[in-house]
Amino acid sequence: MLSKEDLDYFNYGSVENKKFWKRLNGRPDFENKSILDFGCGHGALCIDIAKCGASSVTGIDLSKNLLKFANENLKMNYERLSKKIVFEEKDLLKDDFNEKFDIIVTKDTFEHSLNLPDILDKFYDLLNNGGKAYIGFGPLYNSYNGDHGRTQLKVPWMHVILSERIIINRYNKKNRNKINRIEDLGLSKYSFKDYKKIFKESKFKIDYFITNQSDHPVGKIFNFLSKIYFLNEYFTFNIYCILEK
Repeated sequence: MLSKEDLDYFNYGSVENKKFWKRLNGRPDFENKSILDFGCGHGALCIDIAKCGASSVTGIDLSKNLLKFANENLKMNYERLSKKIVFEEKDLLKDDFNEKFDIIVTKDTFEHSLNLPDILDKFYDLLNNGGKAYIGFGPLYNSYNGDHGRTQLKVPWMHVILSERIIINRYNKKNRNKINRIEDLGLSKYSFKDYKKIFKESKFKIDYFITNQSDHPVGKIFNFLSKIYFLNEYFTFNIYCILEK
């Protein structure tokens, strides 16, 4: 039995997929392409891609619970796509892959991903020549809600203002599960400057790169403020890019 909470999140993801492709300058041609979705979560993006004519879609994630839902939902509600889609628990950097892909997609994962240079190297190795990676993620750590609420500070930018030691001590006093560093909360802590450097120094050609994509009116204000040099790091809240091998 699929939980209402999981179904609601899956359906929300289906709506967000339209925004994802719009922010990447349009949905690519998936017809007869092999696709890897890194951090597939509930599987909404994989379903979307399979519907668009992909020959195969592999969704990988480290969460057993999310993969359990993705597989059950596929079987119950999208059986016609079940021969195209595979959901697997795989560690991109540790596990073997027996195939290469035409396209890699990843949605809202890089703000959580450590060892990003190694991840991009693996993307490069897994892509066929001329293959592309479609990447969109945020909020970035130094933006107003870049801690995703996980530090439990509740005030925008407070996770940037306070020292890491103060944040950790405060968190550990309030929670049974203790942490030794911010990354233990599933946050990569990369700055906007870090991301730009990592993408630039990767093996990929950068086909497309844009920031602060949002339908919210406040997004326009943030985009304006991000043009000011000393505010750039704190008012850039997301990144959408296309990398080509």
